[in-house]
Amino acid sequence: MLSGMKVGKNFWNGAEWYLTSWRSADDPSPGPYRRALDTSGLPDNIVWEGDAKTYRAGPWNGRWFSGIPEVLTYTNVMEYEMVISPRETTYSYITKPGGPLTYIVLLDTGVVRRLVWDADARAWQTYFQGPRDVCDTYRKCGAFGLCDAGAASTSFCGCLRGFSPASPAAWDSRDTSGGCRRNVKLDCGGDGATTDGFLLLRAVKLPDAHNVSVDRSTTLEECRARCLANCSCLAYAAADIRDGDVRSGCAMWTDEIVDVRYVDHGQDLYLRLAKSELPPPSSPQAFPTAPVVGGSVAVVVVIVLVLVLIVIRRRRGSTISGKLQPCLSLLSFFFFFSSFQFLRLLITAAYANIHSTLDVPGARSCALSFPCIEHQLSPAHSVTSSSAPAPIVPYVDLLTLREATGYFSESNIIGRGGFGVVYEGRIPDGRKVAVKRIIQSPLLDEGGEAFMREVEVMSKLKHGNLVQLLSYCKDGNERILVYEYMKNKSLDLYIFGEDPKLRDLLNWERRLEIIRGVAKGVAYLHGLNEEVIHRDLKPSNILLDDNWKPKIADFGTAKLFVVDQTNPTLVQTAGYTAPEYITERYLTLKCDVYSFGVMLLEIVSGRKNRNTPTLLSDAWESWNQHRITELLDSAVAQPEPELLFELDRCVQIGLLCVQQSPNDRPTICAVVTMLNNSSSQIRAPKRLVFDAMTEPRLREADHSAKEGASSTSNGSHTIYLS
Repeated sequence: MLSGMKVGKNFWNGAEWYLTSWRSADDPSPGPYRRALDTSGLPDNIVWEGDAKTYRAGPWNGRWFSGIPEVLTYTNVMEYEMVISPRETTYSYITKPGGPLTYIVLLDTGVVRRLVWDADARAWQTYFQGPRDVCDTYRKCGAFGLCDAGAASTSFCGCLRGFSPASPAAWDSRDTSGGCRRNVKLDCGGDGATTDGFLLLRAVKLPDAHNVSVDRSTTLEECRARCLANCSCLAYAAADIRDGDVRSGCAMWTDEIVDVRYVDHGQDLYLRLAKSELPPPSSPQAFPTAPVVGGSVAVVVVIVLVLVLIVIRRRRGSTISGKLQPCLSLLSFFFFFSSFQFLRLLITAAYANIHSTLDVPGARSCALSFPCIEHQLSPAHSVTSSSAPAPIVPYVDLLTLREATGYFSESNIIGRGGFGVVYEGRIPDGRKVAVKRIIQSPLLDEGGEAFMREVEVMSKLKHGNLVQLLSYCKDGNERILVYEYMKNKSLDLYIFGEDPKLRDLLNWERRLEIIRGVAKGVAYLHGLNEEVIHRDLKPSNILLDDNWKPKIADFGTAKLFVVDQTNPTLVQTAGYTAPEYITERYLTLKCDVYSFGVMLLEIVSGRKNRNTPTLLSDAWESWNQHRITELLDSAVAQPEPELLFELDRCVQIGLLCVQQSPNDRPTICAVVTMLNNSSSQIRAPKRLVFDAMTEPRLREADHSAKEGASSTSNGSHTIYLS
């Protein structure tokens, strides 16, 4: 579909315009998929396979299709137009003068893509793809179900409040297509009287709007009253959001609610529930107005009393002013106190209204500009935030550690790295621990001051995706750190190992969870007031606990090997080093982002970047040519379609992380958001020019250069026609 073309229907002559897929990638005959504009109810772009819906863009809300918030980023280069009249209902877009070339295509797989020409890369880049993830699968969660793509893979679907799985056994087996049933029947008498209320669902793609009742001339308040008066009305929403914060028009659902999901910049949906199923009045979802009204009434009463006393004082003169003075003082106190309480209630109500998505199961703080930290983790935001210093981890004497490790026996070695040897040990209380004996090096400070500073910092870091430091030892030249023991050892054993059984243990769901967990851990380190740059992110530094939860190790050790913190010369592990660090020794948070991106692509592919010098460029080619399955680890069974969407998106994120320029890489906080919220927009990565093959040449050129230097010195609109 090119700029200026339109899709939709002409009701006068019966003409219809829609997209049809090819039969296959090399067979242009008509295929099984078509993308057509549903003109009944609220207009919606829908992909069909025969007579079955497979994907909806979401109802048109006056500015965009509610399930595709990405269009908000295109308004500077194109305009969107929806024409709704007795003659036709059509949708089109127009590229603005000077804008890039773009088109929409329906692939033979049923996937819709908007491609934009990147003049710099001289390639077509994908700016949007739908379905984008598992929650875009039509009716994924059945009737009255709600899909959250940011939830764990085992719990994408949940029932709306007031509903329960129609078949608990089917849901237990992860078959959610049967949907949910209402717990308590609605109260709707013949006279229209009812005790029902509405639950506010924020930031959702509106349900399938085929045959909904639409009235664009009414207000949202009138819509609520109409819905309550109609025993068949199950939910309502604004039909038009063109006027910014003012929502107008009325869309009422009288059939089952299907295909609802969370989405960035989603809309408000008001779901009808029995009184007993509604949140308590104090809940932000229950529209708390009584406290504010009560507070305002109290303020008004106090003001009236103060004015009355002032009038009395003026009329009777100063002879009784001494008697009135205590009353006036007391009333003044109550006036200011009531005003303060009223203001506090207003702020609280506004804050609760903004944060109401947190009361919806599965909603994350990402939607509230805190994308890096989940509520259940609640880590300290700063290692120096407390007024009292956090206690340092206990000291352990050298003899105890020698005995715990069999005097550092070779048989107890469970890992080796650039910073030392890790031993399995058993301390006197019977617990297994990991004992890291840091290698003797002239880079270590003789007095151990830097070591102790790092131990103090590491002991304060608390996060579910960091290996916990338990104790330390500094005895002479010995520097030893004691960590919690990780039963499943390091990640590299499973993604690079030759044993196919070990590789198969990390199925795609586990690999995706590991990627998300590592990103959260790095985001925690980067988000501290005293930013911690890991400096050596790689699979061997990612440990796995009993439940395969990833935990980052060595997040403080690398810093001990920097000669000068203002001009770091740490040699990072080859294959994970950002190009700007190789050539300029420029160490920033984006160096960690680069290392994370390499590791992400290794986890997905099962290939080591150092052993496969073209891994990064191969990944870009596979993603750009839409052949992502060629990149995936062949030791793991091919993913189901819903997981393939996630993996494709994951590779795209990894490619953004390994961009040549640090400015082109996202922050790790943005990475967490993209990984956990599949409706968030991801820009297309540029073609890669740096990989493990070019890295040695960069290092050599950098070394030669240094030797030489030392010797010498919003655009959318809707047209309604009656």
